[in-house]
Amino acid sequence: MARVTVEDCVLKVPNRFELVLIAGQRARDISAGAKLTVERDNDKNPVVALREIADDTVPLDALQNALIQNLQKHVEVDEPEEDEMEGFIADRDLAFENVANEDEMIEDGMSINDTGADFDVDSGDE
Repeated sequence: MARVTVEDCVLKVPNRFELVLIAGQRARDISAGAKLTVERDNDKNPVVALREIADDTVPLDALQNALIQNLQKHVEVDEPEEDEMEGFIADRDLAFENVANEDEMIEDGMSINDTGADFDVDSGDE
């Protein structure tokens, strides 16, 4: 096919407006360095993109997904669930409380080792 007409491509993509968007996306991909699936024949990127669409050598679904992704301005971010957030907050508060208790012990002249954790307990299993 020497020249591409819209009629050749409309058989693959029935909506002309969608065809323009998809061909434009493919042309941008080619400009960014994507591998060509047809010979260039001194054609510019939009013409090569239309030829690829007409020859059905590029996956249209992938082009549509890439187009949608490029046009999205707001990307949804997975936010943690409420239950998880409450657990994180509780853990954080507990950590701050432990640090505050250690600071109070140091101010009172006690070291962290004076808390009684280092003594032996006789279990009576002799």
